[in-house]
Formats: sequence, C-alpha cells, structure tokens
Amino acid sequence: MTVADDFSAPFADRVFFGTVLTMDEELPDAEAVAVHAGRIVAVGSRADVEALVGPDTAVTELGEAVLLPGFVEAHGHPLTEAIFLGPKVVDIRPVVAATAAEVLQRLTDAIAQGDPAGVYANGWDALLQTGLPEPTLAWLNELSPDRPLAILHNSGHSAYFNTAAARATGVSRDTPDPVGASFGRDADGNLDGTLRETAAAAMIFGPALQPEPAEYIDALRAESGRLNRAGITSIGELGYDPNIAPALAAAREAGALTVRLRLYEMSSPARSSASSPGDGDAAVRHTGIKLWADGSPWVGNIATSFPYLDTPATRSLGLEPGHRGHANYTPEQIAEISEAYFTAGWQLACHVHGDAAVDMVLDQWEALLTRHPREDHRLRLEHVGSMTAAQFERAARLGITAGIFIDHLYYWGDVLVDDLFGPEHGAVWAAAGSAAASGIRFSFHNDGQVTPAEPLRNIEIAATRRSRSGTVLAPEQRISVARALKAETIDSAYQLFSDNEFGSITPGKLADLVVLARSPLSADLSAGSIADIPVLETVLGGVTVHKAD
Repeated sequence: MTVADDFSAPFADRVFFGTVLTMDEELPDAEAVAVHAGRIVAVGSRADVEALVGPDTAVTELGEAVLLPGFVEAHGHPLTEAIFLGPKVVDIRPVVAATAAEVLQRLTDAIAQGDPAGVYANGWDALLQTGLPEPTLAWLNELSPDRPLAILHNSGHSAYFNTAAARATGVSRDTPDPVGASFGRDADGNLDGTLRETAAAAMIFGPALQPEPAEYIDALRAESGRLNRAGITSIGELGYDPNIAPALAAAREAGALTVRLRLYEMSSPARSSASSPGDGDAAVRHTGIKLWADGSPWVGNIATSFPYLDTPATRSLGLEPGHRGHANYTPEQIAEISEAYFTAGWQLACHVHGDAAVDMVLDQWEALLTRHPREDHRLRLEHVGSMTAAQFERAARLGITAGIFIDHLYYWGDVLVDDLFGPEHGAVWAAAGSAAASGIRFSFHNDGQVTPAEPLRNIEIAATRRSRSGTVLAPEQRISVARALKAETIDSAYQLFSDNEFGSITPGKLADLVVLARSPLSADLSAGSIADIPVLETVLGGVTVHKAD
C-alpha cells in the first residue's frame, strides 16, 4: 500500500473496494482506494486499506464497476458553451438536428416567436445536414427582415448574419477586420453577411449573448452538470475572455462550478495579459495563452500541402477546384505573438489543423525555443487533424505536446474521405497511431460545443477508428484502449500542468474520480461498447457531483 506523506488521521472519509485503474505507472492496478479531506490518501490491496475503515467511513463496494481518475478534457470551451447551449441560443447542431428540415424548422419557429432581440443560433453544418440552403444575406434578410438573425457554424470558425444583426452591433462596411479574422464583403465592399473566425464572431454574437451574473450561474451549473455526467472533473478553457471574470466569480461563489478549470486566455492585439501564469487555485487557474494558426476543415480554411477534392460537398462550401486553405496568421505574426507571451512565462496552445500550418508553427516554435530555452514548456498543438508522422516526431523532439480531436472520425469520418480529402489524407485524419509511435504526450478532446463531451466515445474511436457509418479509417492508426485512457486522464492533466494534482489515482492527489459500470479494458470493441458504458458516479475533491439514478 502507498500512503500520502501528510496523512495522519486514524480513518478515511471514504473507501472504494474493487477494480481500480489508477493510471499511475508505479501501481497501475489496485484493489482499494482511501479518500480523506478531498484527497487520495492510500492506494493498495483490500487488506491494507481495510485498516483505514472507521465507524464513520463511507464504504463503496464496486462489484462489477471500476474506479478511475476523473476524465480530463484538456481542450474545451465550457465558459462559452454554457452560453451557447443556454436559453438565448437556438441549438441546431447536427447532434440534435440531424437533417436540414429540422434545422430550418427550429429557425423558423424561433423567428416566429418575435423576440425583439432577434434569433441567435448555433450549429449550422452543411456537410452533415445535407440539403441546407446557401445562407446568403438575401436569404437571411428574407427569413428575418426586421430583427437580428445570426447563425454560428458548428465549427465555430464562421457565421452568417443578416443586416439587422450587423446594425444591432454597429458592424458596417467601414468596420475593420479584426486581426486573424474577417467579414465577408461583396464587390462593392458592402458586408455580405458572412464572417470568419472568433474575433469577428464575437463582435456579432457577444453583445446579444452577454449574460447577467444570475443567468450565468444557471448556465454554468448546467454546463458543469453535462461535464460531470460524462465523468469529467477537469477541463481546459481554451478561449478565456477576461471580461467574463465577474460572472465566473459569481457562479463559483454560488457553487455552480463543479469542474476544475484551467484557463487559456485568447491572444490579443496587446499581446499581454492582466493575469500572470499560475494565478488562481486548484479549482480555477490561469495556465496558458491560446492562439490560432488556421481555421476549420469544414469551411475550407485550413492550410494544407494538398488540395480539397472537387465534389458537390466542396462546391457547396464555395471552394474552387484545387482549393487549398491558408493560414489566418503569417509566420511573422505567429512568431511575434508567441514571443510576447512565452517570454512572459506563459504556456502556449495553438489551434492548427493543416499540415502546412503545423510546419509553420513548428518552425516558429523551434526558433522560439532556441532563443528562449525552457526546460519544461509543454507547448501545445491543438486539433492537429492532418499532422503527419514526421511532424509528430519533430514535435516530440522539441518537447511539444498535441491535443487530438479524435471524435472528428466518428462524426465526419466519411465526409473527410468521400467529400473533402480522399482516402490518402482523409482516412489518416487524427493520426493517434503516429502520435503514439513518436513518443509525444497527447490528449483527446471534443472542443465543446462542436461535439458533446464524450471521453468514452473518444477512447472507443481511438481504438477502432470507426466512423458513424461503421467504416474503419486507416486501421494502422488505431491505438490500444489502455493508451487511449492515458490520453483522457494523466496525459491530459500533463498538458494542463496539473499532473501533480489529478489525472491518476495516486496518494496525495486530489480525489477526482469516476466510477464506470464496467472496465473499458474488457470491452468488446467489435460491438462498439465503450461509448455506452454508464458513468455511475463522478467525484470532485471527494464530493459526489454526479450519481446515476
């Protein structure tokens, strides 16, 4: 049995007996875990831990269930997802509105309600919701002639808005494009009702959706509940806006926050932050800075060395034959942004999908690390859809980590191959096998609200590489369930600079735990049964924050 160095109480508050997957390499399997005062205090055999059971100790016999460290979502957007999945936004994501008809019905129903504030929707995806009309300015103005209407693409990297929505926020033909983002314009320079990237979207959606503190308490409580039900106890907020700090503080004070947050502030033209690395505590901490190299594969603006296919799907996106996306930032801008924040002590996390964009970022970061060596920087590449084996190997040599959006394979796997890139480039998307072979530390994520937080499905898809249709994509890129579990626990915690706090069941760490109905290691992968494993209980700091009925 291993015991926390500072544990001196005679008995534990709670003890678990049964199958324990610790994710701790020194003791990977155990029969018992003891928890006291919010921390793990002992891990070992049943006989050893039984000595810590006192008259007031809560004892859990796991039976066929299994205990693991709480899942860690290294890349998410919980603070904005709380708003975009809240009552002010019409949810038209493919996971809730599978067809074009459902999308249009939801929009027309919302517009018919006549809210003077207008209608703001989230989740448009013409690749999955086939048959959607082209969201032109004329069409949007016809749907809602007098009140704002704005629709965010499911990727979060583009949006469509009518004239009233632009007028409501003061956006006009004379509004300059934000750095790294743009508003679409016609031949005469007038707004055409489209935009690209977060900074422009914030100008259209932000004022209308800014919540009151009381509203945000309810929104963040609901978001925390969604994450807890998936077994998640910690999450990286990869798009933190300091303006939300008062609402976050109010929600935390009200007890609405039942996940740990690691904040990555969005890079800004000022290239500085009012916060410092490490500000905060175990519940909420400022950890890094988020920057963007390119955009989304689903809207055609990722920088690749290979072209998109010429298909009805790509033509519906407005892509010309032979189209290659481009980066949103120049190499010089990536270098300048990175230098400013890195030299201030920050960890950096860069959104990058296309292999050409990966090369650009690796070039700039290798030069940065040469100029400013840091022994433990854990620089992060985010999403890495078309990152190659050679690029993973190069990143590993530099000590750079990767966050892989593995769930893309489930929802868009067939689209990647049949409609966008073909088997050579589409099938090997999210190449977890190459990542594992390179020795790089990597995590999985769902990038909420793009896909639901579903770590168990991530594990299954990494091990099977089955799309929603059942097609297996690049089977040589499959990894073991055990390796995928690391990506959802200890390696995600490592990326967040929190592996000393959570991510494994180790004495001294926070008692952030999840109880699953059965072990993913014994699942029948041919039946696709990992994603369906019930989450029986989620524990944060020794306190149950979710328990199945």
